[in-house]
Amino acid sequence: MPSDTMRSIPVFRPYHDEAEIQAVAEVIRSGWWGQGPKTAEFERRFAEFVQAPLAVAVNSATAALHLALKVVGVEGGEVISPALTFVSTNHAILYNNATPVFADIEPETLNIDPEDIARKMTPRTRAILVVHYGGHPADLDAIHALAKAHNLTVIEDAAHAAGASYHGKPIGSISPLTCFSFHPVKNLATGDGGMITLQNEDWAARLRRLRWVGINKDTWVRSAGKDTSQYSWQYDVEELGYKYHTNDINAAIGLVQLERLPQTNARRRQIAAMYDEGLGDLPWLQLPVVRDDVVSARHNYVVRLDERERLAAWLRDHGIATGMHYIPNHLYTMYRRYATPLPVTEREWKRLLTLPLFPGLTDDEVAYIIETIHNYHA
Repeated sequence: MPSDTMRSIPVFRPYHDEAEIQAVAEVIRSGWWGQGPKTAEFERRFAEFVQAPLAVAVNSATAALHLALKVVGVEGGEVISPALTFVSTNHAILYNNATPVFADIEPETLNIDPEDIARKMTPRTRAILVVHYGGHPADLDAIHALAKAHNLTVIEDAAHAAGASYHGKPIGSISPLTCFSFHPVKNLATGDGGMITLQNEDWAARLRRLRWVGINKDTWVRSAGKDTSQYSWQYDVEELGYKYHTNDINAAIGLVQLERLPQTNARRRQIAAMYDEGLGDLPWLQLPVVRDDVVSARHNYVVRLDERERLAAWLRDHGIATGMHYIPNHLYTMYRRYATPLPVTEREWKRLLTLPLFPGLTDDEVAYIIETIHNYHA
């Protein structure tokens, strides 16, 4: 086994092979680099994969969340969301001139707690924004029941959850709007990008306008797939939109990544199982759980302990990077005005430590990480 000084294991690493390179080369040679036929194909195939009627591709999950909230119409109201998430989740609420109302999390899964959602509802609540922490689906049955009773829309932030399922249904097929991330370290990575899956045709049409600065016909539609001599310059701008569209280079990568997503997610679960077995005998380390009624995408592997910084330093000294997901948003300066007591969030975030997990992580590296953690208290 190599010495510790030779080791350098990151928390995440993008996974690819020659197929992505060839897919990008094909697009470059085609002469159509912008949003076009590959984007349309990616939308269609992603929708089929998650069993959703419709999918709209954008350039990030942040854009997806912004537009999803916009078509719901939350402006001037409140949106209930967790604080334990990447800041984009709650930035998207502010982009829509709405107020984030933070709900606490379940101590077991670290997902938003339906009971606290119920406590945080007011007559101004317009939507519930659900984050599937680490790729483990939240309690959607309970959340949808609350939403139905109060005439609210559920939007899923599935940035971690590509390939996850809840009660046998793929994440992306359940709520009115689901937003995915294709950031370089996500389960399905395109360099950057996002997707919104949905059922509502009117919303989809509006999303397509909003992602392309409000224009009612994008460039590919106006060309109708013909050569540039047949290009139509006529279109209308129906409302203020954004420069949020994706392109065929990213979509080409996405198509390859989508095809292998079941295999790469299976590898993630295999690595997580190795951690479960190898670390399960350490009483001072709390391991993540997966409930019986879900399939987690296993985007990350987050352990909990009271000596987080010390273990992180120990692992770093042995060539193993770790992460921390996340600093609760209500602790950031700009969100303090929205702060509310969140006892579980405030207790648990101080104990979180993310171990390396990505499809290219080898069995030998996993064994080394497990051995190094065991040696921490040896």
